Amino acid sequence: MLIAALVAFGLTSKAQNVLGGGQVSGNIQLDGQISRADSLIGSENVPEKLLMNARADILYTNGNFSAGLRFEAYQNPMLGFNAAYKGQGIANYFAAYNGEKLGITAGNFYDQFGNGMILRAYEDRYLGLDNSIRGFNVKYRPIEGITLKGVIGQQRVYWDYGQGIVRGLDGEINLNSVIKPFAESKTRITLGAGFVSKYEADETVPSSVPGYKLNIPQNVGAASVRMDLSHGGWGLQAEYARKGQDPNVLNDYIYHEGEALFLSASYSQKGFSANVQAKRVDNMGFKSVRSQSGEMLYINYIPAITKQHTYAFLTLYPYATQNTGEMGLTGDVMYKIKKGTVLGGKYGTDIHFNASWIAALDTTTIGGRGTEGYTATYFGTGDAYYADATVEVAKKFSSKHKLVATYGYVLFNPIVEGHAGDMHHNHVFIADYTWKINKKNVLRLEAELLESDSKYTPEVDDKRCGDWIMGLVEYNFTSNFFACFSDQYCYRDGNGANYPQLSVGYTHNATRLQLGYGKQREGIICIGGVCRQVPASNGLTFSLTHSF
Repeated sequence: MLIAALVAFGLTSKAQNVLGGGQVSGNIQLDGQISRADSLIGSENVPEKLLMNARADILYTNGNFSAGLRFEAYQNPMLGFNAAYKGQGIANYFAAYNGEKLGITAGNFYDQFGNGMILRAYEDRYLGLDNSIRGFNVKYRPIEGITLKGVIGQQRVYWDYGQGIVRGLDGEINLNSVIKPFAESKTRITLGAGFVSKYEADETVPSSVPGYKLNIPQNVGAASVRMDLSHGGWGLQAEYARKGQDPNVLNDYIYHEGEALFLSASYSQKGFSANVQAKRVDNMGFKSVRSQSGEMLYINYIPAITKQHTYAFLTLYPYATQNTGEMGLTGDVMYKIKKGTVLGGKYGTDIHFNASWIAALDTTTIGGRGTEGYTATYFGTGDAYYADATVEVAKKFSSKHKLVATYGYVLFNPIVEGHAGDMHHNHVFIADYTWKINKKNVLRLEAELLESDSKYTPEVDDKRCGDWIMGLVEYNFTSNFFACFSDQYCYRDGNGANYPQLSVGYTHNATRLQLGYGKQREGIICIGGVCRQVPASNGLTFSLTHSF
């Protein structure tokens, strides 16, 4: 009855006061797609004329108490989403109490310990990823500056839940709040530590020796320690995680222990900021079901340190974190040339430089399934996986005119996507111009050029190969409407495909409607280092969202 009441109250245009002063709020999202066959771009015939992903999140709050649910419908899932999502029903639900010191959630919840290297339960609707935990999440704050967490439950996998049980404890202490003499110190220090284990019943896994089976651990633990330190404009973050023996499908059932190290140092002042990040990952794929491949049922998350680009050709070859092993380094610098100088002009000039490099670990194979598998030097590296370098210059010429010019270099190894082929070397040139015609009308023009040494072959069938050119025109008017037309064309060494797209949108208060028509290139979409394959499509897309 409570669920029915929440849904009924949720289908209003704004939050309502109900049940003795409580409130109901939420959002509804409908995404649809109509696609037809196109042999040139690789778009296949879709039996259904309409594909639809839909969801409604309903939240009830009353003082310290809250409860919510999410209804999802995939009839059928849009292209690029796993077919296992097909169906509809209440996917997530929870009830929670959040007091001054104690918080308890029963049902589905999302949380993470530190940077997520041993536990991160989260959802990304655009990647089709939801590894929420259904169970109990307890948070206790005995005094100001100390937070303790405990979680137990099972992870969502499409419309079901994995058989593995996830259990975790985490503690964090802010020394400036706990130690009174440090309260006014400019140096801020936070320390944390966590432990996560998963239980999964034993199963028969053949070893590399005929007639023998592997001795599979039913309980696998992972622990981490972390520090966050800042002083003035300086900042330092560090986290180290280690995982016990965890033979699984990701590492071909070897007994090599896992570890990960993440470091981040930063400095900022007016007109200047810099950040350097480094990480090393060794066999840290951690799932609640050892036989589960793909993107679901990950207990942990390894942060991506590569820049999350937004321009089309810089995202052509996005990088996915290699949980089995990688080492990387990235640097980011932003500088503003002062106003009134020769280069700064009236408004100043912003310069942004970023560079990333990711490589395999330097390993030596010592055995196969059922053994330690390999050894790895700590600082040595193997083949390059990915590298990029971009420089962006943003110049405002007047209150109405602004230009952003970008150059980017991308090195990409197809092996990170499980493909064969030579290393790709791409040079990307971008010009992005904005003209604020008046308070209600804005015109944006974008041009991109990609020069690559990659060449399309039917054997590899990577439709991103070759040299590309792109143009985009976007017009926003009355702050409620927008229209955009873009076209990407592979003019050399590719499959010669053309990808025009037209989209229009309307926003009114908390409602937004967007329509699009055109061709979508096959490729990979990544958010935060987590990726999924997007197939080619040719047709209509629409999206409707409403919040209340």
